[in-house]
Amino acid sequence: MRSLTYYFSRNNYNPEQMELIKDLCRQKGLLFVDQNIDGDPLLEQRFGAKNPVVLVGAYRISQPFTLTEVEVAVNAAIERNDREPGIQERHDLFQMTRSEKYALWFSKSYVWVISTILFLFLVFSFLPPILMKAGNTNLASGFYGFYRLLCHQLFYRSFFIGGEQIIYPRELAHLQGYLTYEQVVGKQAEDLYFARNFQGNEKLGYKVALCQRDVAIYFALGLSGVLFEITKRRAKPFRWYVWIILAVIPIGVDGFSQLPGLAQGWPLWLPARESTPFLRIITGVLFGFITGWYVFPLMEESMKEVRFQLGRKKQISLRAESME
Repeated sequence: MRSLTYYFSRNNYNPEQMELIKDLCRQKGLLFVDQNIDGDPLLEQRFGAKNPVVLVGAYRISQPFTLTEVEVAVNAAIERNDREPGIQERHDLFQMTRSEKYALWFSKSYVWVISTILFLFLVFSFLPPILMKAGNTNLASGFYGFYRLLCHQLFYRSFFIGGEQIIYPRELAHLQGYLTYEQVVGKQAEDLYFARNFQGNEKLGYKVALCQRDVAIYFALGLSGVLFEITKRRAKPFRWYVWIILAVIPIGVDGFSQLPGLAQGWPLWLPARESTPFLRIITGVLFGFITGWYVFPLMEESMKEVRFQLGRKKQISLRAESME
């Protein structure tokens, strides 16, 4: 069964034109589907300027048009359709498959789905220190091991729960008022294996499974999705170099400038440096939020087309079912 979709709004409603096109569809054996675009932001954006609009096969006709032009498009769509072997016998052509129903749902809900996953991923990174305090060391170690695949987990760049301090910075960070990593563990920061695998103890507390910067990144990524959804996805994609300047460069400079402070053999003109929790949080938030604000609008441009095509097929499917 072939179909023709007629999009219109209250302001441009033309019942005589609609009836003529409906009669044409009966003559040609097409399923006629009329859809009011009012109240649907996607359809209003797509057809609001020039409606009514006729879609038949691969052809689109925008107002103003004549019945003859519609008939020409219908005949062309039928001829093109007839060249596809077996298409006429497919009674399931306008039935929504399970995967299509899921794709339509995801295209509408993807921002909330992604944001929820990000927030859950972040929340679960706080479970290991809580489990360690509760004595459930095996389960806590499993969580630490999983997050270690995605984060360095260095002791002096992590947050802590249940101990004397929330952070234990390196001496090189020059933070006043805090016991340093070297003071509390008696080891040098260059011993990366120990700094990564030492989870803490009852006195010091236990570290969160994500480092300070990663906590900020995942929180800001999730927050950008929530704000993007709250603002009804109105943000437009911006240039890639804006993302580089505002997101990548700050986090890159703050992160890579610490490397000379972790190992020997660097040129003498490169100073040994250790960032602070404040700078890690700021650069992490910048990277996470701006990355989200860059990626979500790009995804939306693709999802709009998915929503339109599958939404159209859903309307056709519902109309076909109502006629059976």
